[in-house]
This record gives sequence, structure tokens and C-alpha cells, in this order.
Amino acid sequence: MPIEFTHVPGKPGNGSFFYDFVETATKLSLIEDAGFRKLVVDDPAGLLTNMDIAAQTLERTASLEVVLTHWAGVIEPTVAARQLAALDAKGGGRLSLRMLSEPLEDSDAEARPVGHSVVWQRIDEYLVLLKRLWSNDKPFDHEGAFYSVKGGYVPRKGPHGADLTIRLGGQSGTALKVAGRHADVFELAAGSPDEVAQLMQRVRSAAAEHGRSGKLRFALPVRIRSEGWSEATDHKAIEVVGPPARLALSLLPYAALGIEEFMIGGIDRPSEIARVGRETVTLISNSLARREADTPPPGTFASRPFTEAHVR
Repeated sequence: MPIEFTHVPGKPGNGSFFYDFVETATKLSLIEDAGFRKLVVDDPAGLLTNMDIAAQTLERTASLEVVLTHWAGVIEPTVAARQLAALDAKGGGRLSLRMLSEPLEDSDAEARPVGHSVVWQRIDEYLVLLKRLWSNDKPFDHEGAFYSVKGGYVPRKGPHGADLTIRLGGQSGTALKVAGRHADVFELAAGSPDEVAQLMQRVRSAAAEHGRSGKLRFALPVRIRSEGWSEATDHKAIEVVGPPARLALSLLPYAALGIEEFMIGGIDRPSEIARVGRETVTLISNSLARREADTPPPGTFASRPFTEAHVR
């Protein structure tokens, strides 16, 4: 399966990639044309603003998928299910839901339950309810530790219904347990190829408990830095620096692990978006395509005759 590239907007001086949507519309066209498949919407203004931004993005693009960042506790599951289903319908099935364990803005923190495991228990119940609301054909009642639902029902489902893509991350055993049950895409933490491979194995093991080990895809956050960059290191993403060929080479070992998506941050100016799409994205895609073409299927022998290599 070819590698997909997702654009992760930064937080510029005015506080938002989406501050001026007229300017943003130009960037969205560049992102789409540059070969990016998805765009993360995680504006610091919070969930309701992000839903509006997601709607505008879906309306102004033809193929770009929107990864909507969400946090359980801002709105009730029944309300969220209706709004997300409407967004999914608006975009023709181009919406996915990215669940965080921390709020996007400080005002949302007031609704945060106490304790790491409790946070993830609420996320688990929240996702169970969303999936049920997206798939049920008649109203239902639910009484749980965090939510009470009477006559829960979403009359107009999105194109994908209960199959709306769910994205999760985390490294604790509790987080992986919830991810193993719900995640379609797991967002990995930064680390060496060996560290990332170990985390991938832990996630697969957690998913296997629910019969889902083969249903997971992995995404790796990557931050592209300019030469001479002096800002603090972003510990949440793999940091790469240098010309396109060096960037591609630094990411190929991660692609070899079975990662199918790179979440690219650090490129918000139009010139950067165009250059990375034209050079880095194209180079990585072509390198992986050549590697797959040169690798015979398991249990077979290469059909090419052996020729002796000569070094000049």
C-alpha cells in the first residue's frame, strides 16, 4: 500500500493556520495539489471552531480528507454523533475523527476527569456510544459511568456510518487497550526505528485481543526543520532536516516498518508546501514504489538473472 502524507498545520504568530480563511483556501489548494492526502484540523480555539473549519475545508477541496481533532467531554455523544455524521455527509465520506486525551483549550479542561485511567475510560465509553449512534436503526437507552442516553438515535448517518475512521495514540497500557479496541489509525510517538517498532508491536498485541490486529494502520508524526533551526525540539514528532534527498532517506527506515502515513508538520508557508510536495513527497513515493517493485513476493525467487556489479 502506498505511503500517504498528511499535512499538520503549525501555530503561527497569529495563533492559527486558519486565521484568515481566504489565505488558507490558497494553502489548501497547494496542499491538495502537492500530494497530501489529509489535513489535520486542531485549531486551539476548540472543538466547535474545528467543526466549522472542517466544514469549510471539505467544501473548498475536492479530494482532501479532514482529520478532525476531538476531545471527549466538550459536547454530549448524541450531539457529537449528529454533527459528525452531517460533516461526513457534507464531505462525501472524507472525514476521520482524531481523539485526544487532553483538551485543545484550557476552558475545556474544566470537564477533565481526574486520573489517567479515568480519562481513557471516558474516551472508551464515548467511542462506544458514537459507533452505536452511527449504526443503530432504532433509538436506544444507555446508562454508563460517564454518559446517560435516553432514546439515542441519529436519523441521517454519514456515508461511512459506523465505519468513520477513528484515530488514537498514547503509550500507556490503558491507552493502548482503548486504541486496540477502537483505533483504525494509530498515531505513533517519536522515537528511533527500533523504539517505534516496539510500540507498533504493543499496539498490534492490544488490537489482537479484540480480533483487530490486521485492521490497524500506523501514522508517524514528522516535523521538517530548516537548516540552522534554533527552536526547542518537538518531542512528539520525528524531526528531520536537510535537502529533500536526505529527508527521504531519513524516513525510509520508518516506512520499512509498515508505517503507511507520515504526518508532516513544520511547513506552513506556501513556498514550503509546494517545495515539500514537489520534491520530498514525490521522492519518498518513488523510492518506495521502486523498492516494492524490486522485492519479490514471499516464497518466490527473483526472476531477474544475477549480474555481477562493477564499480567504476
